Amino acid sequence: MRRALAAAALGVLLAGCAEFPDSGPREWRDKVEGSGELGGPPLVPTPNPPSPQQPPQSAPGPSGAPQPPSGCVDPDPQVVATCLNPVGAIAVLPDSVTALVAERATGRVLQVRRGVAPVLVTTVPTDTSGGGGLTGLVLSPSYVEDQLLYAYVTTPTDNRVVRIAAGEPPKPVLTGIPRGATNNMGALSVDVDGSLLVATGDAGRPADPASLAGKVLRIDTLGRPARGNPDPASPVLSSGVRAPGGICTDPATTMTWVTDRTATQDVLHLLVPGPLPAPAWTWPDRPGVAGCMAQPGVVTIAQVNAASLFVLRPSDNGAFTGAPETILRGTYGRLWAAALAPDGLLWLGTVNKDGGNPVPADDRVIRIQPPSGGGESRA
Repeated sequence: MRRALAAAALGVLLAGCAEFPDSGPREWRDKVEGSGELGGPPLVPTPNPPSPQQPPQSAPGPSGAPQPPSGCVDPDPQVVATCLNPVGAIAVLPDSVTALVAERATGRVLQVRRGVAPVLVTTVPTDTSGGGGLTGLVLSPSYVEDQLLYAYVTTPTDNRVVRIAAGEPPKPVLTGIPRGATNNMGALSVDVDGSLLVATGDAGRPADPASLAGKVLRIDTLGRPARGNPDPASPVLSSGVRAPGGICTDPATTMTWVTDRTATQDVLHLLVPGPLPAPAWTWPDRPGVAGCMAQPGVVTIAQVNAASLFVLRPSDNGAFTGAPETILRGTYGRLWAAALAPDGLLWLGTVNKDGGNPVPADDRVIRIQPPSGGGESRA
């Protein structure tokens, strides 16, 4: 009897004190060359209040409609963070309930989590002219080991990719991407092999094969051309981009998509090596395509001007099937950043303070069930 009581007490103690957030299968990755050389992981406080993996629907007000935000308090349970500056990019951490958010104009990178005040991680010096600023942010392919971040940023002299670690100024990884009077924005993603994908604006200049502007670059984490590029000595994977808003890869099919805005229409490209072919989808009404998310059978695109999400369903060969959907129209305003969390939820960032009609809680970060997840999305 004593042994049974002691075993029961030990079980209660272990259940109350231990959490295993990293349990379950994971993909093995070799450690990235040079990882950890910048002084170790960012020492950012990580609060641990429980948070549901699938947010419930917004709490209704007396009339049955969602309650409006009041100040920096937003009763919508799908809103993770409020009172930010326009959000340029989001990178979701492995726990799926915490994210790093880049503010385009301020250069701030903030750690956000629902119910907890945002925590400043670092500030990246930036220049917002010509549509530039801090417009790309991804976790290192080996983030669990090295805790490094990569950002796409406009400076007074160029556009560049930088690496971020705690207690260190941003370190250049790839510099000399031309900047100009317009189209300085860029986007970042991680390819299925762990290389970095960098979509660069054309800086308002005619296409130049020798320039890094208006391209999709593929580099390793030290800024060197990735293996498998068309020219082994060049970081250029594809050409023909003008003003990219987002780049996203479906890890199952390995198809990569790039949103872009031309002089006459918005477009979605299926990424291929070399010059990009005709767009896979076009929007003559120019809704302002921005960040994107790709999963098997679905590509979701944030739209700034249309203040909505646009959903397309590609087949395995990249052709689209069925009718497209438009969801979240006007629910949160102008949507820009989009990122898929490890748990399958979609994170979005708004830019209502930049040309929109902001509510008191703007700008905001939202976490929703994506269209392909089987749950209900707010239309």
